[in-house]
Amino acid sequence: MRGRRVIATVLFVGLGVGSLLALRLGYVDRLKERVQGRAVRLAAGDFPAGVTAPVDDVASIPTRPVLVGVVPRGTVAPLVWASLKDDKPGLLRTAYALDVKVVTYESEDGLRRALVKGAENGGVDLAALAVSTLGMSAQPLRDAAPRTVMLLGRSRGQDVLGARAGALAPAQLQGKRLATEPRSPSHYFALWVLSRAGLSMRDVTWVPLESAFQAGQALRDGKADVAAGFEGDVHPAVRELGGSLVATTADAPHLVATVLVARGDFAARYPDAVRRLLRGLLDANAQVIKAPEEAARALMAVAPGLGDPTEAILAAPPATTRENLAFFGLTGEAPVTYAELYQSAVALSVKLTGTGSAPSAEETADLGALKYVSATQRP
Repeated sequence: MRGRRVIATVLFVGLGVGSLLALRLGYVDRLKERVQGRAVRLAAGDFPAGVTAPVDDVASIPTRPVLVGVVPRGTVAPLVWASLKDDKPGLLRTAYALDVKVVTYESEDGLRRALVKGAENGGVDLAALAVSTLGMSAQPLRDAAPRTVMLLGRSRGQDVLGARAGALAPAQLQGKRLATEPRSPSHYFALWVLSRAGLSMRDVTWVPLESAFQAGQALRDGKADVAAGFEGDVHPAVRELGGSLVATTADAPHLVATVLVARGDFAARYPDAVRRLLRGLLDANAQVIKAPEEAARALMAVAPGLGDPTEAILAAPPATTRENLAFFGLTGEAPVTYAELYQSAVALSVKLTGTGSAPSAEETADLGALKYVSATQRP
């Protein structure tokens, strides 16, 4: 009798331990999915972004500061300068009665996550993103329902690919260790360089970085033979090591375009805030193009890693109203439009990963504010 009780106890304990392990390892959930079908997970991206907009007073602006996230580069210098609040209030507050706070991020991944979270949850309302980032990160950004509202500027030499030793042609990248931040504008530029050299993804060994600002240090530490990042970070390292710049975006001045992207719910809820922000930024862009000194000082304060801030602005100059209208196919002509850049980035992402779907370029652009602001500007 006693032996039976021991056996029963052992079986009971074993059954309990087995059940706990099955639960921890996910076998119970898998069994439920087979019997009951897989549980559908709901997300914010399953519903239209504007459903939370108020019925009345839609054109109001938020009572809190508008949060705009950036990874610092020359094209965002006017935004940083126009948002100053210290000794001298910036242009956006003084001329457009809009309180804007710029939030800087070291990595593109951190910026993408902040846009998905939204300002109400510790993130941001808008973000300065490359068009390639929008196309290649369509699924991670889905819950933000991103809406592109304007062109901030293009990289015309700010993104570079540098080698740590000797002169290197693009065709000689085969077999090299290439360091870059995944899904960043610099990564996208590196892919373009490989395509021009007729090389595949497997012809180089990819060294992932947490931030594009780590590219120069990756060369110094010997972690990579070549690195893609900002000119102000990579070029000094290349000079110290006796290397060279393999290519820069001056070779492809229409490849890396930075746009201002709003969360879909923010654009729907606060259209007047978006209009004021666009009007102020187009004004700031024009002023910085004429006299970049103050904006350069503001950029230096938030991004010393970009090197000489004036050079950073010249290498990624802010866009004019005319360039905006041409880029989005509204008036005039552009060598490469927003739709072309976005669609090619989506197609490239599918080619690299083998999976994925994304909204069309038209679905990601909200040009109402740009049309309104450009129509009311003085000739």
